[in-house]
Amino acid sequence: MDLDIDIDHFDRLPDSLLLLVFNNIGDVKALGRCCVVSRRFHSLVPQVENVVVRVDCVISDDDSSSSTSEKSRSPFSNLFRLVFGGIVKPLQALGQFLGPKRTPQFHPAASSSGSTLSVGNHANHHDDDGEIDQAGVTHHSPTQVLKNFNEIRFLRIELPSGELGIDDGVLLKWRADFGSTLDNCVILGAASVINNAYKFHHENEAQVSCVTDDNGSIPESFYTNGGLKLRVVWTISSLIAASARHYLLQPIIAEHTTLDSLVLTDADGQGVLCMNREQLEELRVKPLSASSASKRTLVPALNMRLWYAPHLELPNGVVLKGATLVAIRPTEQSAAKKDVADGSWVASAFEEPYGTAAKMLVKRRTYCLEMNSF
Repeated sequence: MDLDIDIDHFDRLPDSLLLLVFNNIGDVKALGRCCVVSRRFHSLVPQVENVVVRVDCVISDDDSSSSTSEKSRSPFSNLFRLVFGGIVKPLQALGQFLGPKRTPQFHPAASSSGSTLSVGNHANHHDDDGEIDQAGVTHHSPTQVLKNFNEIRFLRIELPSGELGIDDGVLLKWRADFGSTLDNCVILGAASVINNAYKFHHENEAQVSCVTDDNGSIPESFYTNGGLKLRVVWTISSLIAASARHYLLQPIIAEHTTLDSLVLTDADGQGVLCMNREQLEELRVKPLSASSASKRTLVPALNMRLWYAPHLELPNGVVLKGATLVAIRPTEQSAAKKDVADGSWVASAFEEPYGTAAKMLVKRRTYCLEMNSF
């Protein structure tokens, strides 16, 4: 009786089925490991259409390395750094992590050693391929990792955390859609989140009843206790984070013309940048305008709509105190956009339970604001 012990049963599977499996795997590190299994796998992995890059860490420069660039910043930028110091540092690290580097001849298998870029101090060793070796560990940027994927249609990059440093208990989420510039941005924030609705009802019964009985107006205390100032900080910070991500995705977008969808998000769900096929093509055809102050896309003049509720109780029992929703569109954006009038893009910006929070807030009184380009 003959035993086919020398037969590789994977050879019996058609390429289309293997690609289906690889596309369901998605994760670039796992695909890198698949790539070293056999020559056939190595030839098929670059054809994967659905790729997910999960960044392990972002290593920033030391303080001394940014002193020279600090001197060249505009007075406004220096003031911004003073006021928003906790925000600028992570954004600087993001720029170094996604920023353009020499792109070596890359094999997807290399991703098994890490999908990050080690942006280190001057003691770091740079090898001939543009990779960075820190403490004996070689790291790769997403641009390097994706170099030899030829047919990516759906790309998701996930950072280990959001760029914006916020206090414990504070809720801040944003979603932004970009073409060559900002198409829209929705920001949801709350001064605090209370998960025990029963306790909240008993300790703040009078306040809860006010949520039901008020007319949606912003209370006078919102302007005098720093509430409005805090929301302005949230808005500007989120727009800067979104425009920095957009600017730094250019090398990937230029390299991969097959892309239908690109999402850059973070593990804690703070911010999501999305681009569809039409928006990706727009960026390739129409170069973006860069901010002169830093490596980010210039934010155009904006029209903003703001909704506010002192206390907002969600159906699942979660209570948002100082709940704020901001919907942002460029001032010159064409009114021909299909979803501008009905506001569906605002209500659908977040996953539950925060999608429900957005739907509840848009029913309240709307306040309109404007912001100049920056």
